[in-house]
Amino acid sequence: MNETRLWLKGMTVVAAVVLLACIQSASAEEQGVSVNEVIIGMSNALTGPASALGTGVKNGALAYFNKVNSGGGINGRKIKIISYDDGYEPKQTVETTNKLITRDKVFALFGYVGTPTSTAIVPIINKEKVPYFAPFTGAEFLRKPVNRYIFNVRGSYFDEAEMQVEYLTKKLGKKRIGVFIQNDAYGLAVKGGVIKALKARSMALAGEGTYERNTTNVEAGLAALKTADPDAVVMVGTYKAMAAFIKKAKAQGFTPVFLNVSFVGTAALVKELGGSGDGVIISQVMPSPTDASLPLVRQYQADMRAAGYSDLDYTDLEGYVDAVVFTEVLKKAGKNLTRGSFIAAAESLNVTDGGLTFVFSPSNHQAMSQIYLTKISGNKIVMVQ
Repeated sequence: MNETRLWLKGMTVVAAVVLLACIQSASAEEQGVSVNEVIIGMSNALTGPASALGTGVKNGALAYFNKVNSGGGINGRKIKIISYDDGYEPKQTVETTNKLITRDKVFALFGYVGTPTSTAIVPIINKEKVPYFAPFTGAEFLRKPVNRYIFNVRGSYFDEAEMQVEYLTKKLGKKRIGVFIQNDAYGLAVKGGVIKALKARSMALAGEGTYERNTTNVEAGLAALKTADPDAVVMVGTYKAMAAFIKKAKAQGFTPVFLNVSFVGTAALVKELGGSGDGVIISQVMPSPTDASLPLVRQYQADMRAAGYSDLDYTDLEGYVDAVVFTEVLKKAGKNLTRGSFIAAAESLNVTDGGLTFVFSPSNHQAMSQIYLTKISGNKIVMVQ
């Protein structure tokens, strides 16, 4: 009898050891996840004419993630970001993404910047089945049809274009609306939203100009639009090129209403324009970074200042909010973190944090849709009334 008891006790111990080994093995097999850490990868523009965008997103995200880590992380795991510079060039984004997945073994991709860069890596995302979270772009192809692995936080370019066209037609009475766009997937993404909004009002584009990504060669596009003579121009590009266009246009007496979408980089645009920005409208996908009436914005302000940043902007606020939402999904996914549990948690997320609500579902992978209209006045950003 004693021998039987000893044998049963021994088998119980063995079973427990085997079970523990299986659990540890399962955790170890999930790429980018360990007992103490979850590793995510970021590739965006940290140098070049779009560097303020990648730097802003990264700084905002790190301010929040570092605070989370100082408090012990999520479910015992600290969040580690491996970051690379892709210069806002799709070819480089493909290289850095492959490196993040195959060499660095990241769990998820986070905080990328741009439509052309995102376009280039969607095949990799689908092949590797890696979550692609909170890209800094409003492109519709990342939203519809819903991709199991892609989760957007910000509102879409279609949302922004609708708000802009509604304001131009209803509030300002404008009837001839043209576009000046970056000649790539980003420009086409917003142009598609503008055309959709115009078509809903039985209108058509009143002119179009283009320029090449990562340049400030705006002269040909400006000439084309001057010939078309629209009374408003929706602009689709990054801050250096958009500032160059506006300054040259005003110097030549071409002064329609100029509008930019959120991707432009608001603070950088104001700086580039100097005293030439008054009246320029910018649609935003985040509340004002100076709006302390929102608890989440107050928290952002405090965390950014604690991290050593005194100049606050929509771009770093977006990176911060993206990190908040990512962290909420990690919490919901629980201790047994896998890509599958992360996706399931994201698709059932419905949370209000600091006055902002974030909702995903299996049929909707865009957490926010609110658009805010702002304009430049006296080198400052004010809300459009």
